[in-house]
Amino acid sequence: MRNFSDLSEREILALAIANEEEDGRIYMDFADGLREDFPTTAQVFKEMAEEESGHRRDLLTLFQEKFGEHIPLVRRQDVRGFLSRKPVWQIRPLSVEAARQHMQSMEMEAQRFYNRAAARSQDASIRKLLGDLALAESSHEHMADHLVESRLGDQERGDESEAARRNLVLRYIQPGLAGLMDGSVSTLAPLFASAFATGRSWDAFLVGISASLGAGISMAFAEALSDNGSLTGRGSPVVRGVVCGLMTTIGGLGHSLPFLIPDFHVALIFAIGVVIVELGVISWVRWKYMDAPPVAATLQVAFGGALVFATGVIIGNS
Repeated sequence: MRNFSDLSEREILALAIANEEEDGRIYMDFADGLREDFPTTAQVFKEMAEEESGHRRDLLTLFQEKFGEHIPLVRRQDVRGFLSRKPVWQIRPLSVEAARQHMQSMEMEAQRFYNRAAARSQDASIRKLLGDLALAESSHEHMADHLVESRLGDQERGDESEAARRNLVLRYIQPGLAGLMDGSVSTLAPLFASAFATGRSWDAFLVGISASLGAGISMAFAEALSDNGSLTGRGSPVVRGVVCGLMTTIGGLGHSLPFLIPDFHVALIFAIGVVIVELGVISWVRWKYMDAPPVAATLQVAFGGALVFATGVIIGNS
């Protein structure tokens, strides 16, 4: 890598051309990634890409006038001081806020680059163009805000908010809730069966831990293999699998950890208290994100948990 201060004016212009081309492609990637769920915001990024294309044409014209037709290959990664940017295709599913924050970072870096480049240039025409581009980049954030304000009316903002909420539910809340329900409810029977059968906290703890980890691994693979997300819009199967498996394990560990208390009866009381809290959290999530009526959500979860708990008690005392 070379220091920015070591670049000639020819190389600085070549770097500016490469930067504008890359920024334009990034904006088009954002537009493509947001088009399905957020078409209005996608149009904003498309217009930003067109703006970058105009800058690139201006730079190309000036380069040809000053240095001829051949443009040396000088890229961001060849010069110290530039931020490393993760390709857009690696950060799917793409959110509106992540795209806008990425855009702001890009424009701030571009402005600093043009200011430094203009300060170093000895050619009046090059210095003028670089200074103009620095001003243009500084106004891009305001331009984006203006485009968003002008294009996103109340209806469009409502649609985008609903799309964002739908994506959150499909990609994170739903698999997480399925895992939490499975971990909290399905592990009740083996845990409390072993607890009442042995009367020993440590034995119950070992059963609870093994059931929680086993259920977590099983649910992670089940969720990840059930749907690749390409048609349903549920996002990365790996992310869903991790979320589901992690929440399953947490759900089982919650009422297993109290059995680390040596006194069996104290541990049992704490474990039952944790179960009540877990079922309450599940009911709240179902009401908050799955549109389930609060009373119905509570009764359904409590009834299911009570059945599994009773099964474990009956088996453990048999």
